[in-house]
Amino acid sequence: MSYRDAVAIAARSVVRRLGRAVLTVLAVALAAALLSSLLIAGTAAKSRVLDDVSRGGPLTGIRVDAAAAGVGALDTDNPPQGPPKRIDDAARRRIAALPGVRHVVAVVVNPIEVIPPAKVPAPSHRQTSTATSTSAAGNGLVATKLDPFRDEVVGVDLSQASDVPVTLEAGRLPGASSTSEIAVTDGFLRRFGLTKDDSKRMLGLEVEIGAPRLSRSPALGTAIRGRWTRMTIVGVVAQEIGAGQFLVPIAEATAARRWTASGFSASAFGVDASPYSLLFVVASSLGQVSAVRAEITRVGFSTSAPESLIASVQRYVHVVEIVLGGVGLIGLVIAALGITNAMLAAVRERRREIGVLKAIGARDRDVRRIFLLEAATLGFVGGAIGTTAGWLTARELASVVNGYLAKQGLAGVKLGVPTAVLIEGVVGATLLALVAGMLPAQRAARMPARQAMGDR
Repeated sequence: MSYRDAVAIAARSVVRRLGRAVLTVLAVALAAALLSSLLIAGTAAKSRVLDDVSRGGPLTGIRVDAAAAGVGALDTDNPPQGPPKRIDDAARRRIAALPGVRHVVAVVVNPIEVIPPAKVPAPSHRQTSTATSTSAAGNGLVATKLDPFRDEVVGVDLSQASDVPVTLEAGRLPGASSTSEIAVTDGFLRRFGLTKDDSKRMLGLEVEIGAPRLSRSPALGTAIRGRWTRMTIVGVVAQEIGAGQFLVPIAEATAARRWTASGFSASAFGVDASPYSLLFVVASSLGQVSAVRAEITRVGFSTSAPESLIASVQRYVHVVEIVLGGVGLIGLVIAALGITNAMLAAVRERRREIGVLKAIGARDRDVRRIFLLEAATLGFVGGAIGTTAGWLTARELASVVNGYLAKQGLAGVKLGVPTAVLIEGVVGATLLALVAGMLPAQRAARMPARQAMGDR
């Protein structure tokens, strides 16, 4: 019997038992859709979390401080030797020249006195805050009762914002060269009883910040003078560079630092002679973080980095992949059992057909080939439908996830056409169907022609 004849007989058998064939194909399609959608979603998530990290970014960042001890988790295994070093342009160039360093972003942090806006939005939950009065204006703003307070302003080169741990939650970042724009954090909103849901309503309000300077004169004695600047809130961010609730372009923060440092006893405000407060060093990949930290420590600076956190994330993502794959495989096994059951039922129903084929000269391998081709057809069709449905399902899930990420000010998940997953899904479903049809095909092939013809 030729392959052409075997294909024709297998196709005729599928058409004659169309209802059973459709149910079997649907079982395979559902299992393939489950597995492919889980794999596609898992691969996209892994790419979003880990591949971006491997190319270098905020999560591969290393915080470099001048002091041998201070804020943050320092490298206690390799403490810096000698006195604290200035963080200046020379140190910045030296660190940038180290192997494995992709970018070096300077950061300036300076203490400020803050005069809050005269009016702020009323809390969205409509509960009266201790920082605001209950008399609302026609534009939805309420008078604030919050007194001036002391905080810190954080300045970075905002043209390199993608390299630092800053997440935009509402509005936009200040212009890289602006002297009148500022972004605030959630901590500033909480001072007025506001939440993230109120972020957009803070945009456009004005806040005054003043850098302090301690001056001394024979006539007035010691006094604090402020360098005051009125700035417009253009964005709400979450940032992990410094403890300050205000983010500005580095030029503005540098001017504030110079003002404070030019006064008498600038150390009283925690400001030293270094032009920069710290450096944020971005390694070229996650694997380079440890080596770069060691090199920076040898230069004489303290370092801290979230590499242990990222390693934990990698492990958890791998565990999630295993779990998702296991769930999909369970679905495929169930589909395989369905194929086996359907094929065994077909063997029982087609005993006379098998007997006739053997009586006219069909060999055992010819009968086996017919049933395997039938099983492969069901697996191929089910796999093709299922993997396509899985890809479409993953796309819909990605659109929902991207909508959520956009609301959080995060980059979305890029979901292309996973050709390898689609091909592997179809091929895998076909091979699984062949394996599932092996036992029924073998039973049909070994059935004696006399026994088959004698059954009624």
